[in-house]
Amino acid sequence: MKESGYWADNYQRNKLSVKDAIGKIHSGQRIFIGSSCGEPQHLVKGLADASRSFTDLEIIRLFSGETTSLSKIAEQSKSQNLNIRSFYLGSADSQSFKGDLRFITPINLSQVHRLIKSRLLPIQVALIQVTPPDDFGWMSLGISVDVTGSAAAAADIVIAQVNRKMPRILGRSYIHVNDIDFFVEHDETLIEIGAYPDVATAGMIAKYVSRLVDDGSTMQMSLGATAAANIEALMEKNDLGIHSQYVTNTIIRLMAMGVVTNRKKGFNEGRIIASNAIGTQDLYDLLDNNSAVEFHPSKYVNDPRIISQNRKMVAMNIGREIDLTGQVAADALAFNNFSGVTGMVDFFRGASMSKGGKSILMITATRNNGKESRIAPMLANTAVVVPRGEVQYVVSEYGSVNLFGKSIQERAIALISIAHPDFRDWLFEEAKELGLLGPERSLRDEMQAIYPLKLEETRIIDGKKLTFRPVKVTDERGLQEHYYGLDKIDVVSRFFHEKTSFVIKQIEQTFNIDYHKDMTIVAVEGEPGFERIQAVGEYYLNPETQQAEIAFSVVKSWQGKGISSIVIKKLAEAAKGNGIKGLTAYTSKSNKRMVKLFNSLNYEVKVSGQGNMVYLELMFDVVKTAED
Repeated sequence: MKESGYWADNYQRNKLSVKDAIGKIHSGQRIFIGSSCGEPQHLVKGLADASRSFTDLEIIRLFSGETTSLSKIAEQSKSQNLNIRSFYLGSADSQSFKGDLRFITPINLSQVHRLIKSRLLPIQVALIQVTPPDDFGWMSLGISVDVTGSAAAAADIVIAQVNRKMPRILGRSYIHVNDIDFFVEHDETLIEIGAYPDVATAGMIAKYVSRLVDDGSTMQMSLGATAAANIEALMEKNDLGIHSQYVTNTIIRLMAMGVVTNRKKGFNEGRIIASNAIGTQDLYDLLDNNSAVEFHPSKYVNDPRIISQNRKMVAMNIGREIDLTGQVAADALAFNNFSGVTGMVDFFRGASMSKGGKSILMITATRNNGKESRIAPMLANTAVVVPRGEVQYVVSEYGSVNLFGKSIQERAIALISIAHPDFRDWLFEEAKELGLLGPERSLRDEMQAIYPLKLEETRIIDGKKLTFRPVKVTDERGLQEHYYGLDKIDVVSRFFHEKTSFVIKQIEQTFNIDYHKDMTIVAVEGEPGFERIQAVGEYYLNPETQQAEIAFSVVKSWQGKGISSIVIKKLAEAAKGNGIKGLTAYTSKSNKRMVKLFNSLNYEVKVSGQGNMVYLELMFDVVKTAED
């Protein structure tokens, strides 16, 4: 029963030493411990020191870095003294905590509150960490709000470590002195997580992710090296907002740089919303009484209905493995134990309901020094953390794909295209064996190509956003629709004869993804994965002359707007960069647009013809002179 009366008297009367406070615990009880970097280390050490005095204690907590390893004590005691229950929605297969597998309780973070509050899982003692009380007896839970308040409200006894080094963080992060039974005053440095180790592929993943994030988006970011690189890549964005499980050093850095303003969230505007801080002491100092940051319980921060109210909500999370149907396994990493305490599914669902929202799964293509692919034919011997229906964008260092609304065959092709090239043949054959691909599908040499991101560019033309980029394997259906939608005269201009059918086998012959000898540039409009191809430009290398022949097609509504000029410049840039000597084209004398396109480049153009046809030729080593 909690105290009543004057709070200051209650506080003084109930101050104890750590030994006496731990003495309030009895064998057979269930004990909640405050989580992540807000773990009350002094109390936990006191519990560990006294663990031999107890039998059958059950420890409840979110997955922990364990500055004092209760798991090891539990393992050594064969559960006679301690049993651990860690709330964790990961695949529980990482070497960093494989020995603790039996201690894990898979659950979405947004549901932990309900489990505790309902007393379906009764808690007898809560060990938490707080700031000293203010003039009215209110103490802040500081950097670890998540489910701590719920546990304290539900526990029979609350023991609080009062730490003057704990920052006072605003929001729904307060607990009153009269709601705490015993106080142990002990100042100590909070748990710190420093910079993540460099991951060579993280920078490339970040470049792809940054192209998916619009100005004015509200961000959720999981922890890890890839996420840190993504934040670096977002420095060119404007008016980002934050609604995330964690606040980190890099998020605050973006705020200091003016990238994060929280002005366009559409909900909780002007404030970062989170439930935990994980970082260094510098971060914790910046959070102290910072009116631009509010911490709320996980039942609020991780509620998909709350998340969805943010405008353009973008959920960015790291996966450990994904199969060709889109099922995801996710784990804590060896250098980042806290990433396992995941609200991934909560945020993916919330983002999917947000206006303009999207979810992004980031995954490095390989593990074990490149010996294994993280994109697998089918997940086996591991738990599925994210069901295939919840996955939208998937990004590796080899590209990004959108799985939303895609068939199993489309998903398999898309994911193979962003796998490491060394594993694409194997994945393709396994997909055929599993029936994920139709018998008409063939493995082409181009499947090994690496997407040249440097050629990608977005422009605003006539008030509409067009992206000019190399074609992808996933563009097959879009190319079919493009060709079917051309006027008859444009079909003849492109293919030199009337053509009414554009089946996949024919499409494979008209576009290539070699990106070297053969190149196709498209101008697309719309959301990635559902883009409409408005223009197509291709070159094909003639190995005898080392020149490339080019061809174009543009839908009628976009003709005369300068799109072809942009496409031919990109084709010339790519061809020259790939060591090709020049460009050529055959066209009809009436096709003055093609002649004009060649002349728009900064090279001398030779024009010759016979009958109704014109042959155009330019060499990259013959630049136009001033007279030209």
